[in-house]
Amino acid sequence: MERRRCQIRAIRKRVELANVVDRTEAIPENSVLAFVTIRNEIKRLPFFLEYYRALGVKHFLIVDNGSSDGGDRLLAGEEDVSLWSTSASYKRSRFGTDWLNWLKFRYGGGHWTLTLDPDEFFVYPFCDTRPIQALCDWLDQSGIRSLGTMLIDLYPRGPVADLNYQPGQDPFEIANWFDAGNYMVSKNPRYGNLWIQGGPRARVYFADEPEKSPSLNKIPLVKWDRRYAYVSSTHMLLPRGLNQTYDEAGGEKMSGCLLHAKFLDTLVEKAAEEVNRREHFANGREYDAYHQRSDDPNGLWCEWSEKFIDWRQLELLGLMSKGNWA
Repeated sequence: MERRRCQIRAIRKRVELANVVDRTEAIPENSVLAFVTIRNEIKRLPFFLEYYRALGVKHFLIVDNGSSDGGDRLLAGEEDVSLWSTSASYKRSRFGTDWLNWLKFRYGGGHWTLTLDPDEFFVYPFCDTRPIQALCDWLDQSGIRSLGTMLIDLYPRGPVADLNYQPGQDPFEIANWFDAGNYMVSKNPRYGNLWIQGGPRARVYFADEPEKSPSLNKIPLVKWDRRYAYVSSTHMLLPRGLNQTYDEAGGEKMSGCLLHAKFLDTLVEKAAEEVNRREHFANGREYDAYHQRSDDPNGLWCEWSEKFIDWRQLELLGLMSKGNWA
């Protein structure tokens, strides 16, 4: 059984994790938890933590994969963070999936869990007025165990190298444009999840082979059970029923978005590093594209780009839905 194999892998991979600081005994009952893997993200961490605390996340369980920028020391001093470190291969942990599957197996049962990258920011209907706990209570009452999202790449008008992102800064102050259309959606016949591609990365970096562009479908919010396991990042889970975050009959089921703050000036250095490390999916093909391409004066921006306003804009464009939650 594939799910069992994923769980066994996670249990075996736990030996790669060394605990730095364990505050899990302080996790409040029925609270929302965030699970994250990081590497050299010290500039992003202050705003990331601030954003999710304001949303209502009560505890962060974080794996630091060989950072050298001091981010591990910053996190160790945060009272709502439990931290593990590892120098093991990100690639051989299935890009961090095994490590976080283990932490969710150990600590996530019975909690609503957000599994995130440090450049992903969850938005959902009414997120400006209703905390995430209210959303999770409604999902519980509705018998919904998982919430699907679409990853929306935000980018500046101009080359990312021209930005000067500062620690603690809201990245969407300087990278606030996105593609309102240009998306392809299909159904994964094996796992039943939606498969979404497109946006600026397909348009610019994978223009000749859009079918090889990164997948934008994610299921980051799950009411965790020890029997569950992610298969590939947060793109799909087991058991397969968790992947049906859409209405097959053609109606609307509630969904959210992950605002993706990848396209900052920090990407320039990261792409150069990952070209050599080869620790990311498809042997770092995506980072090859970032590293090799010379941006034109507009960067990823084009005449069809839209400036980001709020979640209501995303709903009007059909990129997320409030479903029956009113």
